[in-house]
Amino acid sequence: MSLFSVLSVGASGMAAQRARAELLVENLANAETTRTPEGGPYRRKDVVFESTTVSSPFASIFSSELQSMGGVAVAGVVTDMSEPERRYLPGHPDADKEGYVSFPKINPAEDMVDLMGASRSYGANVAAIAAVKDMIQRSIDLAR
Repeated sequence: MSLFSVLSVGASGMAAQRARAELLVENLANAETTRTPEGGPYRRKDVVFESTTVSSPFASIFSSELQSMGGVAVAGVVTDMSEPERRYLPGHPDADKEGYVSFPKINPAEDMVDLMGASRSYGANVAAIAAVKDMIQRSIDLAR
């Protein structure tokens, strides 16, 4: 295992958490969207992660036989297709004949907690990369 491979694993984690945060922010921004170009209310989206092999871009410099490490990648985005939440708002422009409006099934408190988790996971990857960077710098200093 190379310290440079650890940098690649941290970078993959940061990219995955960034994608997660982007979708959570999109969900929060559209929590009250009742009409989309596709028709109907906005549908909640969630990211799906998968483990992936990450190799270091510096591997060829040090050795051709370095082990590849496991990282994380975005496997896809899942759209919630459950029935929307219906609220009685007869004066709303999107109300049906009975006066009900379909709203997205989004819980802002839950999404904010998930967003804090994504932010902390991103920060943990940043801290891991910073620690590896310090180890590499100290190794270079010792070699002088």
